[in-house]
Amino acid sequence: MQSRTERPDAVVDAPKGNWVDTLAPPAWRPWLRLSRADRPIGTWLLLLPCWWGIGLAMMADAPRWADLWIAVACALGALVMRGAGCTWNDITDRDIDGQVARTRSRPLPSGQVTLRGAYGWLAAQCLVGFAILLTLDRAAIWMGVASLALVAIYPFAKRFTWWPQVFLGLAFNWGVMLAYAAHMGRLDAAPVVAWAAGISWTIFYDTIYAHQDVEDDALIGVKSTARLFGKNSPRILAGFAALTVLLLAVATFLTGRNLLMGYAGLAGFAAHLGWQLRNFQPEQGSVCLRLFRSNRDAGLILALFLALAGLV
Repeated sequence: MQSRTERPDAVVDAPKGNWVDTLAPPAWRPWLRLSRADRPIGTWLLLLPCWWGIGLAMMADAPRWADLWIAVACALGALVMRGAGCTWNDITDRDIDGQVARTRSRPLPSGQVTLRGAYGWLAAQCLVGFAILLTLDRAAIWMGVASLALVAIYPFAKRFTWWPQVFLGLAFNWGVMLAYAAHMGRLDAAPVVAWAAGISWTIFYDTIYAHQDVEDDALIGVKSTARLFGKNSPRILAGFAALTVLLLAVATFLTGRNLLMGYAGLAGFAAHLGWQLRNFQPEQGSVCLRLFRSNRDAGLILALFLALAGLV
């Protein structure tokens, strides 16, 4: 008898025994898989820059009770809009995904979801995300609307540039500015610099992730920084890690308050990136996936200390 964690309809690269495969009603599973609910790391990586933005805003200004709702709204928004982004990505990549061993089991190429159904699911998630966005400050609302252009472009980037990770970073780290604007009602230099730092961080972790697919990507002509950097990836990624830390140090400095606490969190973040570099093995897909997922912890360290710096 087949175990519940070895379902024939499960996505190959999803964590074994994830809650979608084991607990979700069968009728919901294809839609939840389409939103990557079985792999929450993407939601974390979208959410963490938002929490950085709240921390930076509290450091630059002062904590407010409204920040609690901003943090919750960002979490809900990240959950829904990451799902929408993944749905859009799978719609645009449905033919490519069918040619890659790691992705051909996803709902669209495997036939679990129809293309029409995927578009409907995309629209539903976007409407929920917009409703959440409307609860925030007007500046944040406009920031959220503006981000849709980046989300729409990203899936096509790997077709025309070796740097699709830059486009992912532009979209995934937009929340640091959105959350800051939700608190302050405006943008300052600190969140913009932190956005640039987040883009560098995304290049770092998503290049590690992309090393899982370099052989398949080469066969079908998909571009990525993993293919571009090749054997030089460890050295180049060390440079992006250093750039990320430097830019975050500048962003923290620009807030002008409780810098020691902020820099303590940045030191923990930097140490985690260093640990990833020491353990990086480009040709070991399982190691690359584990290191990629560990960036949740790196981002949480920084988010926690920025929040503490804003509160004390």
